Amino acid sequence: MAFSPEEIERYARHIVLHDVGGPGQQRLKAATVLVIGAGGLGAPVLLYLAAAGVGRLILVEDDVVSLSNLQRQVIHRTQDIDRLKTDSARDAVAALNPHVELITHAVRIDAGNALELISEADLVVDGSDNFSTRYLVSDACVLAKKPLVTAALGAFDATITTIRAHETGPDGTPNPTYRCLFPEPPPAGTVPACAEAGVLGALAGVAGSLAALEAIRAIVGFGDPLVGRLLMIDARSMRFETLSYGWDPENPLTGEGLRITDLSAHKRSAAA
Repeated sequence: MAFSPEEIERYARHIVLHDVGGPGQQRLKAATVLVIGAGGLGAPVLLYLAAAGVGRLILVEDDVVSLSNLQRQVIHRTQDIDRLKTDSARDAVAALNPHVELITHAVRIDAGNALELISEADLVVDGSDNFSTRYLVSDACVLAKKPLVTAALGAFDATITTIRAHETGPDGTPNPTYRCLFPEPPPAGTVPACAEAGVLGALAGVAGSLAALEAIRAIVGFGDPLVGRLLMIDARSMRFETLSYGWDPENPLTGEGLRITDLSAHKRSAAA
């Protein structure tokens, strides 16, 4: 997969990096990444993956752009209000890097389409804004044996981790699942939504950029991934901390007593 002269100049600062170089940039060009959401987290993820030269991006997002989005969702513009976010994201990616293919699905990811969508990708980045989608995507990635970078955003805090539960650690122990870290979502109504609690706009950019960096590191193959580590960002104190977590033999996906072997439980939850 040869680079054109324009691509060589575009990616020159990557190509001269010892840990990326020409081979790493080739891996980026050959990769397909599925991004869930084009909101506060998904917006910088899409922009930085496109800028980095990830050859094929798949976006799943069913929302339209609203004025209140623009405080943090930097892929959209004022003139995009009332447009599908998939359409405005497509325009932004094309303007930034015409060498990147963006495939859009203006639908909500659910138990009926998750495995099919995830099967198209080498890696998934989840920037969704609700617990039901986060658990659905993480469960589906385990079942599909796909690596997942998942990020979550609060009012003044954010978290990022990588799930590679289809692989084992150096000692042969299975890598943890999202449910090893958070066995169950919090009860409905206990965590206020963004519209109610608010969110610091620039924090979304920091967390989304770090999620994109984690995806790039996974594709190129350098550094120590956030597998079994939860990166926590506190914007009030400008503090970054890391919490280690491990495989839980009681987890229902890869534990000793398997209880989740498909996404049927998510179908029931959606119908309830």
